[in-house]
Amino acid sequence: MATDDILLPEFKALGEAPRDLAAIAAQETASILPHWNSTVAFQLGCALRTRLLPFPQPAVIHISTISTPPHVLFHAVTHAGTALDNDYWVARKRNAVIRWQCSTWALHNKFEGDEEKFKTKLGLGEKASEYAIHGGGVPIFVKGVEGPVAVVVVSGLKQWDDHQVVIEELAGVLGKLESK
Repeated sequence: MATDDILLPEFKALGEAPRDLAAIAAQETASILPHWNSTVAFQLGCALRTRLLPFPQPAVIHISTISTPPHVLFHAVTHAGTALDNDYWVARKRNAVIRWQCSTWALHNKFEGDEEKFKTKLGLGEKASEYAIHGGGVPIFVKGVEGPVAVVVVSGLKQWDDHQVVIEELAGVLGKLESK
């Protein structure tokens, strides 16, 4: 299968996303980057899109700074079939990562996927609709910087796969940066 301009890479299965909070936290801290800029964001975005192209489900890939409004550094889809709803999911996942400085998969597992428990425990009330605790939102950390500098969000696969693809490709980009 190919598009007009590229051949699809070979499918590479994703690892299983952990459900243990300590293991998820370890994933998040394992890929602290030596630096961050738009070039690194583009490399990560391209790596994610390339990895996701063989998957049959369409997905949205979004990378932006934590600022409000966000400075969008990369935004792409993998196939026809995404919808505006994907972008609403992106925004909600992004908001959760920025507020709690952890992945949305960590939040999902912390609250056992129970959105009502999440809403009540954190006293969010009607504001809960601004956040999503479904996997796919991952913070970008940089060595020597406190807190995340950016957020990567994938939306379109199963939530554990949305999370895991970001983790795996972020590790790959880190490896390339460290080998330079």
